[in-house]
Amino acid sequence: MPAKVEVVDARSVTHFDAVADVLVVGLGCAGAAAAIEAASCGAQVLAIERASGGGGTSALSGGVIYLGGGTRLQKACGFEDSPEEMYKYLMAACGPRPDETRIRIYCEQSVEHFEWFVAQGVPFKPVFYPHYSGEPPTDDGLVFSGNEEAYPFSSLAKPAPRGHVPQIPGQAGGLLMKKLLASVERHGVEVRTDTRADALVVGGDGRVIGVRVRSFGERAFLRARGGVILTTGGFINNQEMVATFAPLLAQCKFRVGAEGDDGSGIRMGMAVGAAAINMHMGSVSLPIIPPKKLQKGILVDRHGQRFINEDAYYGRLGEYALYRHDGHAYLFLDNETFERPAVEREIAAVGETVEEVERELGLPPGSLQRTVALYNEHAARGQDPQFGKAPEWLVPLVHPPFAALDCTTSGSLYAAFTLGGLRTGPNGEVLTADGEAVPGLFAAGRTAASLAAPGYASGISIGDGTFFGRRAGRAAALATRALT
Repeated sequence: MPAKVEVVDARSVTHFDAVADVLVVGLGCAGAAAAIEAASCGAQVLAIERASGGGGTSALSGGVIYLGGGTRLQKACGFEDSPEEMYKYLMAACGPRPDETRIRIYCEQSVEHFEWFVAQGVPFKPVFYPHYSGEPPTDDGLVFSGNEEAYPFSSLAKPAPRGHVPQIPGQAGGLLMKKLLASVERHGVEVRTDTRADALVVGGDGRVIGVRVRSFGERAFLRARGGVILTTGGFINNQEMVATFAPLLAQCKFRVGAEGDDGSGIRMGMAVGAAAINMHMGSVSLPIIPPKKLQKGILVDRHGQRFINEDAYYGRLGEYALYRHDGHAYLFLDNETFERPAVEREIAAVGETVEEVERELGLPPGSLQRTVALYNEHAARGQDPQFGKAPEWLVPLVHPPFAALDCTTSGSLYAAFTLGGLRTGPNGEVLTADGEAVPGLFAAGRTAASLAAPGYASGISIGDGTFFGRRAGRAAALATRALT
């Protein structure tokens, strides 16, 4: 089990080295948004960051922001969307127990949130990238970034692209954070880098009133009049926490996260009674495309059984492969559908017959043969009654030689980060297991549980992190007024 985190009794603190209205712990996108919003509300804000500069995992990311409801960018690219269609999609995608309250607010205020990014100086090119979902390699500003076009979601909500991408080719996270950090500075936020929080300070009434920090070996105490906002990231780089809460993620070869994604904020919150939810869940990417041609193949598990529509978003492919099939998957192709994938992976088997591929993979005798025969029968009619793959990707796999690409966790790229975290309300207030707010404590970003766990789409982490970071900043600033 992860080491227990200390809680500091305020009565033991003889001196606070600094006092602010709002104290933000961690300066990635969620922390920056919280600091900007709190300062905009007139609060005196102090932000601390354990690294030598702000940015965190957000700066290393693709920078995609999941927004919709009819943003200016969507309209400029010729797409219609509404808060209701966005809401219907997220409610369907985000697992069996979606957070309806937070999803509703997020969708209803998504257009305003896009305008907030524009106001911070984040540029968006009004061009749609049509080639595949996720992160475009160009500087185009809009992309499908989830399962909106794939079954069953395309039948439940009107598809619309909602991946809003800052205008720069390739990874846009650096540009996004550059603009947000510049706004933090413009808003007069005091920033202390190389400063790591290791404990919350709690008053006699149970209210969180500050944090204990270390900077260059020196210990200090910082006081917050209105609230402490934890935005320290997730826990993908804490092996003990991953082993305890999300052991399947340990199989993933590529962990998406900065060094600071060690769960410190989550553990500090839990130490003062906060509930942590969905801790087993992560975003798990299994990119089988580009090229899109590979979607014409079929993904099978260790039993030779197909388990998903292959035209689904790569996060859904990874989620299903890891959580439902323990990371055992192969992409079966024939000579007409085979092509080298952009994300390099090994050829696990090749043969002149389906039986030869089946035998080389060590699958149960006859299993892959039956799966391929059934698939081919329906594909010849342009149908996929099992999983609903779109007709444009349905072709019988009948042209030898046949091959299977290795899509297992041991032989393929699975990129993962955590989605579980502290339970929070619509204003970022941290909640106990009973649903009561922990006084003075807020959280956002991956320190808080994601809107989408499961059901992640590219851009939701930056989207919900900044959106609820802003709401936490506003709530903490208003709490300052109420308490002074």
